[in-house]
Amino acid sequence: MSRPFIGSTAVASGLLTRGQLRWNYTAIHPDVYIPNGSERTLDVRTRAAALWVPDGIITGRAAAALHGASWVGPATPVELIGHARRRRPGVIVREERIGPDEFGPLADLAVTTPVRTALDLARHLPRDEAITNLDALAAATGFEPAAVLSLADRYPGARGIQRARTAVPLIDAGAQSPRESWLRLLLIDAGYPCPVTQISVSDGYTTVFVDLGWDEPKIGLEYEGAHHQSDRGQHVRDISRYDMLEAMGWLIIRVVKEHSRAYILHRVDDAFTRRRLSLPRPA
Repeated sequence: MSRPFIGSTAVASGLLTRGQLRWNYTAIHPDVYIPNGSERTLDVRTRAAALWVPDGIITGRAAAALHGASWVGPATPVELIGHARRRRPGVIVREERIGPDEFGPLADLAVTTPVRTALDLARHLPRDEAITNLDALAAATGFEPAAVLSLADRYPGARGIQRARTAVPLIDAGAQSPRESWLRLLLIDAGYPCPVTQISVSDGYTTVFVDLGWDEPKIGLEYEGAHHQSDRGQHVRDISRYDMLEAMGWLIIRVVKEHSRAYILHRVDDAFTRRRLSLPRPA
């Protein structure tokens, strides 16, 4: 009984006595139990929610995690398509239309396909949060954004469809972290052309990758997380990589968490000025 289970079923089948159920297990939802002291991981909470909504289909961020997407936190709400029940903490149930080709079995659960998962992420989350999750799902599954837009055409009047049509074209599977997704959106919103991610640069001997930027003017941005400073090996590799890129004429803007939007955009503006490039910017 290591996974979530239906308590009344376990007692009726003789697997547990009522006393054993009461003393050794905790109800995470009505009649859905887990062993006392169990860690409430996203997988555990997803399986428990699926038992609580027996006709439910896992979607949203929990579905993305099941498909292998990164960056889905353990406290993320579990979203299901099914018959709504009274509200429970950490669970969102929506009564929505879904076609038989939009879900299937995965890890012993009914889970939306990557394309339907992407559509639901784009419909129900704020744009920036949606893009972070969509980038990770695209990297894990390789779904095509065009397929998501095609699926959206099935549900022209559904809630959030216009929001999805706005977000989906911004998906980029090349983002390596949520902050890279954030940085890409910052540049797009500032009026710059959509930057390319994971730009391959070679000097004939070594090939390196620039997080995102524009290869024609050789302007790149690198987002440096905490491991860039704490990992000595990474720090040494970064020095060699930046030396190589500088020798090849690249202007590299290094971004860290503490940098403000205004500071980042000032640095990018300066790089474009140095390249004698001007771009229309929103007022």
